[in-house]
Amino acid sequence: MEELQDASIHHMTAKVIAAIKSTKCYEPIYKELQRLVCNPSVDTHDMRNTLEDAIRGAGLETEIRNIVYNLVRTRLTKSDDKSLSSRTVSKTTVSDPLGYLKRAGVLWDRRVRKSLNAMCTELKVPLHGQPRISADREDFMAKWNELSNYNMDLANYRPVYAPKDLLEVLLSLKGPAKTTENTDQIPQWEFSHIALPVKNLFELRAHYADLLRSDSYLGVPDLTVQCQRILEGRHAPMCQQFLKKGCTPAPYRGALWASVLDSKLHDYDIDHWQKLSNAVWTTDHIVDKLVFKDIQLTASNDDQYFVFEDVLYQVLLCFSRDTDIGGCVEYEAFPVKGKTYEGPPSGVVPFHGICMFAAPFCYLYDSPVNLYYTFRAFYIRYCHRLTTINTHPQGIVSLCLLFEKLLQTYEPQLWSHFRELQIQPLRVVFKWLMRAFSGHLPPDQLLVLWDLILGFDSLEILPLFAIIILSFRKESIMQVASLDSIEAILADLSSIKVLPLVQLALSRD
Repeated sequence: MEELQDASIHHMTAKVIAAIKSTKCYEPIYKELQRLVCNPSVDTHDMRNTLEDAIRGAGLETEIRNIVYNLVRTRLTKSDDKSLSSRTVSKTTVSDPLGYLKRAGVLWDRRVRKSLNAMCTELKVPLHGQPRISADREDFMAKWNELSNYNMDLANYRPVYAPKDLLEVLLSLKGPAKTTENTDQIPQWEFSHIALPVKNLFELRAHYADLLRSDSYLGVPDLTVQCQRILEGRHAPMCQQFLKKGCTPAPYRGALWASVLDSKLHDYDIDHWQKLSNAVWTTDHIVDKLVFKDIQLTASNDDQYFVFEDVLYQVLLCFSRDTDIGGCVEYEAFPVKGKTYEGPPSGVVPFHGICMFAAPFCYLYDSPVNLYYTFRAFYIRYCHRLTTINTHPQGIVSLCLLFEKLLQTYEPQLWSHFRELQIQPLRVVFKWLMRAFSGHLPPDQLLVLWDLILGFDSLEILPLFAIIILSFRKESIMQVASLDSIEAILADLSSIKVLPLVQLALSRD
């Protein structure tokens, strides 16, 4: 048993080392280690102990620990999943209970890319972009910090897809019917036939146990001091633990998020941002129009975010050119015949509302570079799962299933009311789930909700929060009989406070 344990530790160590070597931070860390080795304080007769002391004194130990922590949370797990997927995808057959769902994910991605390609053909513009003419390039560069003044004809451009399009696809998912199942008695809009494991309220309560502790939400006098000490220590796990309190001091939120998402700026990050900016300045791409269109349709018309319009243009345009994103985002793998279609450089096709994932970060950072890297990390870890059909436990399908099960179990009256009216409950809350409530909650409360997403590393807070909002307005919902009336009741969430409602949801019997 000990030999097996040693072999497992050795295997994980080798994976961690290989993963660190593949990161951009490896070279500067290696150079710093070389410099420390040459330090007179490092004794060649006691190399290990004196070098460890030097590494600790230079603050390099904490940096390495944070790198390992983030690799174990993200990249290593992902690489294992990809490896397993590559070995099993060729053996996938109709006997796979989730095969239809994986196939739907591949077809959805193909449909989105096909729509983008069709738009390019219709408008007679190249998918891969074309060099900007000299006058346009100079005008674009001159207005880089005030792109709201840049003139662009967007009359013929439209969003490739919107949340309602993804919802219709999800509601049409049909799994393999069981032989003992009477399909006539199953509503066509329920998700109960999808064989994905989701938590019940007791399991959610265990996962979010820190929120139910008496000291997790009361106004702790030295909360700011605690936050400062944690940031001075620079330990990512401690920053993540602090976010679980749900009462992060606003001036320190940006630094805490950057630490948890490993998005602190390095010299190579600034160089990469400049390369992305240059790519935007020199190449005219169809996604530029889609980005402009989306921001004008959403953030520019939002009282809370319109002042950040210029920053959002910069961030989303650079995001569209970032080829690193495609290698970090996970997609479903399933053998599906048919033509494949190329996408934008980042691999992410802009959709209606994509800028609302970036807009809340404008309240955290003054610099678009800092904003960009933290937003990008947040999108890669969480947001992309809300816009693709996948079998991930944190994916949009799992969240929809969790919402339905919680509603059935803990709000049977509301569930019955929706069924009597033949209204799919998901139609009421899907826009909340897909946008992670961005654009629906006031920014100060949205940032608290996203604190909890980062602190507990889970999107399951979204359907739980959606349930408690419905419960909170249950009396009004029960008195109306149309989808429009229900949406009107739920349209204004300005009075909603995230933390007390989440705690209330978790403490229910």
